[in-house]
Amino acid sequence: MSWLTAEQALNLLGTKSQTLYANVSRGRIRAKPDPADTRRSLYFTDDVKRLATRHAGRRKTETVAAEAIQWGDPVLPSALSTVFDGRLFYRGQDAATLAENAGLEDIALLLWDMKRPLRLEEGEVRHTIPSLEAAFLALAARTTSDLPSLGRSLPALQSEAESVFGTVADALAPGAAGMPLHQRLALAWGRPDAGDMIRRCYVLLADHELNASTFTARITASAGATLSAAVLSGLSTLTGPLHGGAWQSVRSLMARAASIGAEEAVRSYLSEGRPLPSFGHQLYPDVDIRGETLLQCLTLPPLFAKVRDIGEQLVGERVNVDFALTAMTHAYHLPEDAPLIIFALARTVGWLAHAMEQATSGRLIRPRARYVGPPLR
Repeated sequence: MSWLTAEQALNLLGTKSQTLYANVSRGRIRAKPDPADTRRSLYFTDDVKRLATRHAGRRKTETVAAEAIQWGDPVLPSALSTVFDGRLFYRGQDAATLAENAGLEDIALLLWDMKRPLRLEEGEVRHTIPSLEAAFLALAARTTSDLPSLGRSLPALQSEAESVFGTVADALAPGAAGMPLHQRLALAWGRPDAGDMIRRCYVLLADHELNASTFTARITASAGATLSAAVLSGLSTLTGPLHGGAWQSVRSLMARAASIGAEEAVRSYLSEGRPLPSFGHQLYPDVDIRGETLLQCLTLPPLFAKVRDIGEQLVGERVNVDFALTAMTHAYHLPEDAPLIIFALARTVGWLAHAMEQATSGRLIRPRARYVGPPLR
């Protein structure tokens, strides 16, 4: 990671120090104490350069919009979650702190802004094995019968969110309705000892600003579609290898490490010009707090520990939450697709929160395209 002194940042921005500090307080520029002098701060280079480019004269609206969609400033306001100064917050509360004791049900109440206890009823069709396919089918069956989200009050949407969440939970964490979801999933996999780690994963993965799947869910809700349709669209996006499917790349790296050794595996990836899977995260210049929080509660399997140590030394980036999830799966002997199952149920809470926030705003998300095709005739 590259950092700038205040003087260097001000030279790039061409602004006064007050403007620099204001951008830090608003979360536009990340800062950290200078190890050489804790009275001073250092500023994240990429953030400063992005703002400097933006301020370099007036630019066309489409240029600003295009940059916003690609890891830029938020493209729409949300009161649900944010990453600031290396920490993840849910409605102002630190997610890592919440993970010490809270369950996914508690996070649902927080993100959905509900004033009553959560009630999850058992569905008509009971599953014994967590199944992503069952979740897809159950959500698809609801989309044509549930009511559209547009024009409905928040309490009405909250009640439906409970029902949709129960449908997904029935597929991804089958078990008795009165049992906490992390215990349900641990027992469904026959690994009750994994329950507390699953709980922590649920809390840390429930929401993460406007990631790809969440933005997709908000677009769906903005059109007035059902909450089940919004979750279905989010779940579809989550399966991509650059999102919730990232665990597969970690498994490939570990398989290579098991075959040729940890250091040789890491060096081979870098020699091929391939980024090392699950090292670093664009929103966390120092360390992905979600992964760090999980690793503090987990004894890494020896091969994972070797790959982490060698990778962090050679790449200069810390492992992220996808690495921690895959390592936890291996340590507790969970099914191969456990990272995606855990991720999907946790993030369902966030998708529903964002869908309700978007639906009650009454606004359609409809960007314009900048045409770059053949000349018009």
